[in-house]
Amino acid sequence: MGTVALAVTEGMLHFELSVAHEVFGSAPDAVAVPWYDISVCGPGPVHFGRFRLEPDHGLDRLRDADTVIVPGWADIDVAPPAGLVEAVRAAHDAGARVVSLCTGAFVLAAAGLLNGRRATTHWAHTDVLAARYPEVEVDPDVLYVDNGSVLTSAGKAAALDLCLHLVRLDHGSSIANTVARRLVVPPHRAGGQAQFVTAPVPARDDHPLAALLPWIIERLDQPLTVADLARHAGMSARHLGRHFHAATGTTPLQWLLTQRLRRAQELLENTDDSIDTIAAATGMGTATTLRRHFHRTLGVPPDTYRRTFRSGPRPLPDPATGQAEQVRSGG
Repeated sequence: MGTVALAVTEGMLHFELSVAHEVFGSAPDAVAVPWYDISVCGPGPVHFGRFRLEPDHGLDRLRDADTVIVPGWADIDVAPPAGLVEAVRAAHDAGARVVSLCTGAFVLAAAGLLNGRRATTHWAHTDVLAARYPEVEVDPDVLYVDNGSVLTSAGKAAALDLCLHLVRLDHGSSIANTVARRLVVPPHRAGGQAQFVTAPVPARDDHPLAALLPWIIERLDQPLTVADLARHAGMSARHLGRHFHAATGTTPLQWLLTQRLRRAQELLENTDDSIDTIAAATGMGTATTLRRHFHRTLGVPPDTYRRTFRSGPRPLPDPATGQAEQVRSGG
């Protein structure tokens, strides 16, 4: 896979473009293998704020590349240019390996390259991708998906994960690890993008659950049942379930589990509490139960999550507000 073409037009995100150019643009020191021949292909100059990028070639040159990379598409509500879509499709038809980074998946989907295939994009846009292109099997939980000739990544940093994966495929793990060390990133991250998603808590004042949801949040350490929730809300369990689905898109117990896991994430990030203590504080009962649900939902065990998201000692959250006190370092 010697030649890499970056497909760019106005409306592309510069971060993903820069990531791809950094990985494939120059060989790391002490790597004695032929490196990639990289080029930027586009219909004309591309502007990123005050910066201007002049492509090396037109989009027609994509079909000559071994690998075509489509960076993130800035505005997913705007259809990508027909010329870009057609050029990407033509490149794939000519045998190129086509890769999207972040929301670049919308370009591949518009080209029909994701039909009948599993794919991903940034977690904030997976629902839109699935609704707009129902023939695509959208997986919101992974960092990237490799279908062989078509690959897609989740958002931002996951673009780097996929680029390193390509180097690993082409040159082996040792060289991919060398590239990762140069970039000061892990060669392979555990888990999926679910661990980076903040679980929303509906806060509207006009729905029937407005008083119930805060009541639940304050009692996550208690063994709550659907009957308990329905009793507090003053409605039947079936009626409660209908309101929950309308307000949150899920069942009462699944929403409750999501909030328990979110509280566990906060405690792992902000305290030194043991897994047993966190299990009790979140109503999970035992560390074994917490580990099982945490790993199944977030893709990593609690200890791994804590190592990833703890950068150092942090203050405990205020019991009254749930917010950590701001600590200022001395002069």
